[in-house]
Amino acid sequence: MSIDIKAQTDVTFAVTGTVTGTGTVSASTHTTHIVTVSDDYHYTLTKGVISKEQLIALSFDFLLAREPNISILARFELPVIARYFPEYETDIVALCPS
Repeated sequence: MSIDIKAQTDVTFAVTGTVTGTGTVSASTHTTHIVTVSDDYHYTLTKGVISKEQLIALSFDFLLAREPNISILARFELPVIARYFPEYETDIVALCPS
């Protein structure tokens, strides 16, 4: 999946992505998600060493390894991911450079 992340405000981002199907019939599934990332949560996960856009990209990589893009909520605050996947925060912290 290729994703595009665009800031709408300091804390709200539009994430669009397309997954291209494989097999005998090729189809694309395009989704758009509105993601909110507070400054506090961004700092908690990254200590400020990566941007919010980079954090969102890592978060979508995390999600897409576990579910298809059409299963990702259309609008959510980033901490919601940890409600569905308790390992999210630990995994993201481990991926951030120290």
